[in-house]
Amino acid sequence: MYKRLLMLPLVLAMFPALALDLSSIASGDAVTALRTALTQGSTKAVAALGTQDGFLGNPQVKIPLPPNLRKAEKTLRKFGMGAQADELITAMNRAAEAAVPEAKTLLIDAVKSMSVQDAKTIISGGDDAATQYFRSKTSDALLKKFKPAVSQATSKVGLVNIYNNYAGRAARFGLISTQEANLDDYVTGQALDGLFKMIAVEEKAIRQDPLGQTSKILQRVFGAK
Repeated sequence: MYKRLLMLPLVLAMFPALALDLSSIASGDAVTALRTALTQGSTKAVAALGTQDGFLGNPQVKIPLPPNLRKAEKTLRKFGMGAQADELITAMNRAAEAAVPEAKTLLIDAVKSMSVQDAKTIISGGDDAATQYFRSKTSDALLKKFKPAVSQATSKVGLVNIYNNYAGRAARFGLISTQEANLDDYVTGQALDGLFKMIAVEEKAIRQDPLGQTSKILQRVFGAK
């Protein structure tokens, strides 16, 4: 009973806008509800990104040219290289879209392994506490998963050749000095950042409107009055 009472202020802190009376709900239910919410949110983020235009069509996560080419982009477009720039941007984003589905299993496993203490930290934490939990638990594994998927995707679209062609022309104009970018590493990092950014969006939506979720357990815990 003491542990159950301890959970009440933590849940209330997560959703201060709701006047909840959770005295009759066990802490185990609260943890189950949180796991349900995080599974739904992370799965939705993966589904949104791991499809055609999931990255390319989303301004929040669209992958731009690598930093060494970004500064030269405007000038190169003036020289009639807009099509090549767009081709490179499209190829990078397609590679990220192909890699993101690899994240689903790892994210769900992170939710399943969440302890009661992890749940307390997330509930009482900031608006992105759950996202930071996912980062801490999955980043290294996701990088290992994403890299081969990105490499396979970049080889299919000929990304390295597209980059070398574009960067070579930029070098001839004196706009860059070297071809520094490791495209697989760059796209992998950008894909990972985009995934966590969209998980944060889903987390915010759940915190702001828990009753908008379809799970009965979520409605029971977060919608109790």
